[in-house]
Amino acid sequence: MPSYRRLGELPPKRHIKMPNAGNSFLNEGLYYEHVVTTQGFDRVYSIMYHMRPPTRVLDTETAGTLKLEKADERQLRHHHFKTQELPRTGEPVTGRIPILFNDDLVSYRVKPSEPQSELFRNGAADEVIFIHQGSGYIETIYGKVPYRRGDYVVIPRTTTYRIVSDDISKEDHLILECFAPVRVPDRYNNPDGQMYMGVPYYERDFHSPAELCIYDVEKPTTILIKVHEDLTRVTMAHHPFDVVGWDGFLYPYTFNAWDFEPLTGTTHLPPPFQQTFECRGFVICTFAPRHLDHHPNAIKVPYVHSNVEADEVLFYVDGEFGSRKGVGLGSMTLHPGGIPHGPHPGTIMKSMSMERTEEMAVMFDTDRKLHTTVQAMSVDDPNYPKSWL
Repeated sequence: MPSYRRLGELPPKRHIKMPNAGNSFLNEGLYYEHVVTTQGFDRVYSIMYHMRPPTRVLDTETAGTLKLEKADERQLRHHHFKTQELPRTGEPVTGRIPILFNDDLVSYRVKPSEPQSELFRNGAADEVIFIHQGSGYIETIYGKVPYRRGDYVVIPRTTTYRIVSDDISKEDHLILECFAPVRVPDRYNNPDGQMYMGVPYYERDFHSPAELCIYDVEKPTTILIKVHEDLTRVTMAHHPFDVVGWDGFLYPYTFNAWDFEPLTGTTHLPPPFQQTFECRGFVICTFAPRHLDHHPNAIKVPYVHSNVEADEVLFYVDGEFGSRKGVGLGSMTLHPGGIPHGPHPGTIMKSMSMERTEEMAVMFDTDRKLHTTVQAMSVDDPNYPKSWL
């Protein structure tokens, strides 16, 4: 996580009582400490303080199963998924449509048609919600997180939240469900834990909750909890957003893609220079607007590349992608390992006179093979593998 943060009321030391004279709940007169840890107790954690014990469950019930339906994959080929053609349907969470998956992540697209009606918690995965279009804020147990177009919203697992949109009809998201923690690359931090000068962003570019969402409400409140494919509806005896303060290194935050500071060389720099986050089995990169390579004979689009050990996915966000033809905003391309991909015909010579690109794209590169879903194949362009002719 980027750095230590604190918000609201806290006792002077951890694990000591925090009196609450106005709270007669259970006649204890205390706020209730709640520690959220990662990797057992070995990595980042946060400590929050509740008005009521966060364990007061009234009822639980099964709420369905979300099966990933793998498409028939007998061919090794490139894919162009026109996800901008997917229908606007459902809520920001329950309306998500799976596109690609493996043992490390699931990628979804969603264009919701109605607001989120129920609190949600992913109990088995961190989530990265990329805001392709839309704005609003996310109510979380840690507080309110405003979001805007181009934001990566990083939500640690077990965080209870609700998306509140300014206009639900404009929301359009790419979601990565990550089965290991989402982190800043280790090489971006100095031995003291601060980001090096010269890396493509700074702690100041990361925005955590600045305002608590305190609901002092003693009434049954449901939370839809997802653990891999299974959904459970848990009814709490009170609203869980009763946190009066927290501190630590674990919390939801946003980073805007347009705040990424890309490097430019005399010749083309490969995707590791665009890396934004890392996770087990994959990395997330940002291709942001930038000046192009400045060697007088530089070819200013990526060279032909064979993915020997990775599957590559690009999500096209804004501008015109210099090495591609026929892709639109909201398109996703999959270039799997085992076969080369590269610039489309005509783009190499066209790039020679260009000095800058305004393209914006999100890339995730995976170590393990990605499987396509039936839903993804419904918007797949079957002619894309021949687009290099």
